Amino acid sequence: QGKSCHLSAALLGEDSEISQEQLYELLKYAALGKCHNTAQPSWCHIYHQSHLAGVVVVVLHEMSQLHFYRFYLQFKHLRRMFRHRFTLAPSADFPLSLYGEGTNLKPQNTPQGLTSISSECITKSSDLQCDPIIQRYGGKKQGLTSYTLTLEEQKKNDYPIEGSPGCKGYISTECDQQRTDSSPLFGLDCEMCLTAKGNEVTRVSLVDARGQCLLNELVKPESTVVNYRTRFSGITRKMLLPVKTRLSDIQTRLKKMLPHDAVLVGHSLNSDLQALEMIHPSVIDTSLLFARSEGRRFKLKFLAKAVLGKEIQCEQKLGHDPTEDARAALELAQFFIEQGPTKVAELNLEMLLTAEKLAEVSQNKAVLQPQGCGFQEQLNEPPPLSKPCFLDCLQVTGQKPLLLGRQGLESSGLCQSNLSTSNKQILQRALEDVPLSKFSIIQFSLGPEYLASHLHAGLHEKVRSKLTDMLTIYAGPFEENFCVKSVKKEFGRCGPIQSFTVVTETFQPYVCIQYEVLEAAQLAVECLNGAEVAGSCIKVQRPVSAAMLDCNVLIKELELDVENQGVIYVAGLKKSLTETDLQEEFSQLKDLETLFLPKDLQSGKHRNCCFLKFQKTQSAVDALEAINGWTMKGSELRSRKALAPGHLWKWIWQMNHSNGKQGKHIFYEKMEQLSDSEQDLRKKVKKLDQHIKKLYRSLQNNTLCVVLFPGVNSTHGSQPGLGLMGIKDDEGRSAC
Repeated sequence: QGKSCHLSAALLGEDSEISQEQLYELLKYAALGKCHNTAQPSWCHIYHQSHLAGVVVVVLHEMSQLHFYRFYLQFKHLRRMFRHRFTLAPSADFPLSLYGEGTNLKPQNTPQGLTSISSECITKSSDLQCDPIIQRYGGKKQGLTSYTLTLEEQKKNDYPIEGSPGCKGYISTECDQQRTDSSPLFGLDCEMCLTAKGNEVTRVSLVDARGQCLLNELVKPESTVVNYRTRFSGITRKMLLPVKTRLSDIQTRLKKMLPHDAVLVGHSLNSDLQALEMIHPSVIDTSLLFARSEGRRFKLKFLAKAVLGKEIQCEQKLGHDPTEDARAALELAQFFIEQGPTKVAELNLEMLLTAEKLAEVSQNKAVLQPQGCGFQEQLNEPPPLSKPCFLDCLQVTGQKPLLLGRQGLESSGLCQSNLSTSNKQILQRALEDVPLSKFSIIQFSLGPEYLASHLHAGLHEKVRSKLTDMLTIYAGPFEENFCVKSVKKEFGRCGPIQSFTVVTETFQPYVCIQYEVLEAAQLAVECLNGAEVAGSCIKVQRPVSAAMLDCNVLIKELELDVENQGVIYVAGLKKSLTETDLQEEFSQLKDLETLFLPKDLQSGKHRNCCFLKFQKTQSAVDALEAINGWTMKGSELRSRKALAPGHLWKWIWQMNHSNGKQGKHIFYEKMEQLSDSEQDLRKKVKKLDQHIKKLYRSLQNNTLCVVLFPGVNSTHGSQPGLGLMGIKDDEGRSAC
């Protein structure tokens, strides 16, 4: 307890492109741990996975890496929240691939498919010795005192304990009489709303051993309600308006109602007692009583149906009925005590749950079949059972994933979706439902009007043009017969040059240089503007255009990007130096973690620059001071803070070398007004960024959050996707 999760990923450089299979590898391990033969991802490492509070995947429908860098300034919060970033291989239909397109799962061809499968499983399950229930309680029937939680078990499962630091001010029920196997059982359940204080009780129900309701009371919370969670609690603002009963009143009534040897029964009863701020020494927790392996728990709804044959928490009702839930938990405990562990184990609940989930998944997938190919017809010729998809594995373990969105999600058949739902409505649903789910997929979209292929092509051209301008500098004026070779050599010390052209249209000659990396162009502006080169005092500047007016702002924000913290760029290296040579030369720098030496993706030759990543930001600052002016093998080095995250280098290179007309560079361009659609798109992106910020801030600590720009892979062209990920820490930032 108290351990925090964190994530490590070596994503600097060309190896930062992740396939969808590698992404699923991460999500599956984060959600399942070591269950179902899942292993640590090959490309990153999750520490203390068992302490993860949940997994949240945010999918930005039909958006690519292109959108992130076109609207880099608008994604103000997104780029600051996550420490890890990677290029994602594009997908033709990302959501459908996540749900396991083509997975065939065959239910039994009977009116009660679940019963048919489970009966077969039960008859084959003759050896019960490995059942978690038998391993915990043995096979013989025992009295109720054998099933109450010990003090150690209560501590382990976060029950309020007398004298514990977190229970200051809690009220004891004062039920301190010795328990016996004939002590009375009482079922307890509470419904909570989210307030400024946290989870507060808004309804309490207590039933006696015969199931009769002794208490069913609404409670006025002390703090302002932030979220009523009506879909689950059944509580509305209108219901609480006339209520005068406070928590202290309920505490007093419970103390009077419970006899001194009372045993309380509930499902995950610790959360109810914590919300009631009460301490009770003798409890039976049905979520622990019906034991499962590896710390997993059955849901009350499933146990009520599988063991008691009762339907509770029906979707037709508005929220849960606490009296119904309290009575169900009580009857489950009574069944367990009366029948004994062996009879309960023979129910083979694990197989029942598996069969139920597989049947549910199969029915959902049947919706995808085309007309004329009936579900019953398919069953006559059963398809081969393929490997379960990622979400199937989650459902089989009892982890019902939350799926919210408006585009693409409806095709999976695994969630309820509304095509008219806005991003704002999706956010509101997410804020309410994500805290209640262990695995959530939230999909936002800019809307169909911004996803047309011609708009995407225009976006690509704008990004390519701006990137080209940022990589380009003009320098001059020079003397009429200046030495071109010496000028090229001097500017080459800033980094690899893509093209070098002498501009002769001016009164005196200038040079136009396009670099391969952003850091090189910025170094040239910073180091050589106003310097004497080839006998002339020159001015160095980038092209001036409407798109470049915010270039300095963009450069500053790139420097502050969390992905670039602790990373510096070094230029002026001799191409003969190998990676081993550089490791040796830079070994004296404190806290050096990684060295990335870019290479030409066609020739494979190394460039005359490298990136150094340090464990601490201050160590990177110290290294900058040490390296500038440093001579290595007779060559003077230049360095600065990194601007382009590692995953971006390959993408820049590809855009530089892509087919098509290169942008022309002129000093002054007539400023064009942004089109209405472009202005509107920027506003939408900014709003989307704010939605993600609100969602992220609402997450519990130790939640793994992955934001995906899935990329585009269609007949009109392909664009790589982008992933941002991190585990939320106490400060609301993603932990390393």
